[in-house]
Amino acid sequence: MIENLVIVESPAKAKTIEKFLGKDFRVMSSFGHIRDLAKKNLGIDIKNNFTPDYEIPKEKAKVVSELRKAASDSKNIWIASDEDREGEAIAWHLASVLKLDLLTTKRIVFHEITKEAISNAIENPRKVDMNLVNSQQARRILDRLVGFEISPVLWKKVQPSLSAGRVQSVAVRLIVEREREIISFESESSFRVTAVFRISSEENAILRAEASKRFHDEKEALAFLEQCNISKYTIGNISIKPGTRSPAPPFTTSTLQQEAYRKLGFSVAQTMAVAQKLYEAGKITYMRTDSTNLSNLALVKAREMITSEFGENYSKTRQFKTKSKGAQEAHEAIRPAYLDNPTTAGSQNEKRLYELIWKRTVASQMADARIEKTSISINMNNSPVTFQANGEVIKFDGFLRVYSESSDQENTDEDRYVIPPVTQGMPLSYDNITATQKYTTPPPRYTEASLVKKLEELGIGRPSTYAPTISTIQNRGYVSREDRPGEKRELKIITLLDGKFANSTKTEVTGKEKSKLFPQDIGMIVNDFLLENFSEIVDYHFTAEVEEQFDEIALGNLKWTGMIEQFYSPFHKTVTNTLEKKERKTGTRLLGNHPETGEPITVRMGRFGPVAQIGDSGNEEKPRFASLSKNQLLETITLEEALNLFRLPRSLGEYDGGEMVVGIGKFGPYIRFKSKFFSLKKGVDDPYTVTYDRAIEIILEKTESDKKKVLKDFGDIMLLNGRYGPYLVKDKQNYRLPKGTDVEKLTKEDCEKIIGSSDKPKRASK
Repeated sequence: MIENLVIVESPAKAKTIEKFLGKDFRVMSSFGHIRDLAKKNLGIDIKNNFTPDYEIPKEKAKVVSELRKAASDSKNIWIASDEDREGEAIAWHLASVLKLDLLTTKRIVFHEITKEAISNAIENPRKVDMNLVNSQQARRILDRLVGFEISPVLWKKVQPSLSAGRVQSVAVRLIVEREREIISFESESSFRVTAVFRISSEENAILRAEASKRFHDEKEALAFLEQCNISKYTIGNISIKPGTRSPAPPFTTSTLQQEAYRKLGFSVAQTMAVAQKLYEAGKITYMRTDSTNLSNLALVKAREMITSEFGENYSKTRQFKTKSKGAQEAHEAIRPAYLDNPTTAGSQNEKRLYELIWKRTVASQMADARIEKTSISINMNNSPVTFQANGEVIKFDGFLRVYSESSDQENTDEDRYVIPPVTQGMPLSYDNITATQKYTTPPPRYTEASLVKKLEELGIGRPSTYAPTISTIQNRGYVSREDRPGEKRELKIITLLDGKFANSTKTEVTGKEKSKLFPQDIGMIVNDFLLENFSEIVDYHFTAEVEEQFDEIALGNLKWTGMIEQFYSPFHKTVTNTLEKKERKTGTRLLGNHPETGEPITVRMGRFGPVAQIGDSGNEEKPRFASLSKNQLLETITLEEALNLFRLPRSLGEYDGGEMVVGIGKFGPYIRFKSKFFSLKKGVDDPYTVTYDRAIEIILEKTESDKKKVLKDFGDIMLLNGRYGPYLVKDKQNYRLPKGTDVEKLTKEDCEKIIGSSDKPKRASK
């Protein structure tokens, strides 16, 4: 007989909890959800008040069987799934499947896995909160209804195998709308004038300043510099203002995702995976929260640590109020379980994320930084234009000693420095004055982190939904996360030095992107289709309102079946009406006519992706097709770019008994030669202009490289030299060599034994 059975969600969490509970407790894991809506027939009985039909998936049958056996042998059962709505639903499903009495089953929650928190939870069990369960059920059922009913409409009207989701579709809309803002944006040029002034009374004392006006073109900028050349300069207004900077609140789920992206380069999903490991190991508090609250114990510990480490004047106890729209559940912010540990053991990513959480938490309880801002205007005697010099001095670093929050916007203020002492009316002379051409920039594309921030601002989604939402829209191919190299652009510069004017240029890279979210053609087409036919589903206000209704269900103020009914009736009617429409959505655009044949050239979404087409299917001559390149969009491709697509594949002629053909494939431009593919070098070779001689060079380089890679060839088995050392390949599968293997003495028989004794291949060979 088991005295006490504790059921948690993950084996890692179970392992940590077992360390704190005595021999009278056995801890088992449910490995997440043990039940979900049935996959067949929607899994919802719509006519019977939306009653859900739950089933145990095949892969969970063994886990459930083991839990049932343990439960039947246990005196007391404690369900310790996570403390959010998802965790509460898991607790309810466990109680249902294990046939536990909800009135006597002990439900315990804790937002940190420490001995104190677990002991406190054991001493204060509660019942399963059915309001939280119903809120989760409402979300799951509503999302199943939307996906199940809209997907067939998309298959019929847009393309097979598509799907739609309530929150995901709104996220795609944000990205599509931002892309269209960028497409329609027209960059304008102007000239920014900066100057270095010298203070004659002070040796080597200089003031860096910027003109208060931007100039439209080179002519205007030059005219102003000519005025500058003959002007007299004096110090005008001097403003010295003390100020303070306050620390950011401790992390919530969304702010952790944003800051981990900015400071550590983590994707949203990566941040949550690493945070989950830290939580399950008992190192941080629960990582799905929209609260900025800290416990009284954490506040006391922070004060003790800060006072001891930095001094009394660095400590300032704060309790932040949660600002996020529709914040739910009285969780704590994400903080270290033990504030006296500034570092932790674990993987490199775990160490880095933990350190970030520790710094943010500690900084939130530290004193404001005190700064002094100085602003000086410099007057010209022959122009109303003034120059402005700005400086900033940190008088007391406060929380900045530990941590400073990052920003999505790059810091463009180049002139923050310590300003030398000056007095009003003091004369100045210019050292040099420079007019530099600048271009306005379009709104930035979303990163995963800035998209989370936007969704939170709109009140769409909750802490548990951000990561899966962003993963889903990428997995469906509606959006891709990409780097773009950008393009070089020449900037004109006019410099005034020693009374002489000099013209020069400098190069900047425009449009360079790193880890930005780009909409794909199919995402844009699906977005437009949903806006046209299911405007409520992608309406920002409506989606936020639905989230608020889930919150009301969680509080017990709203009946979940009534909320679903109110949504479903008009939604189902829209689905029926849309299916009856004849037209399909393919994103077709007529670009113009072929300059030689006069045939129409169009682009559209084809069965296997976006294509360009020459000709009409109604004519005797069959139309020709070419796939769009990776970075081309149906909305923006030009006639010239479409014509270029038909130039490939192109033959370069014969070499060594085989034809060399240039083309563009899934992995970029290539040369096909004797049934083998040789990649063109990125940024070096252009598939449209690569020459016969250069193609031979590429083929020979790759052939020579491959020869060095093959250590031994046994026919069906190859011994290759890879990035991490020698390995075996058979039937396109890779196999590791045992440690200490003498590669020189390896025979085919040895290789067969190694492959035969391997449990699994290393990885699939490309």
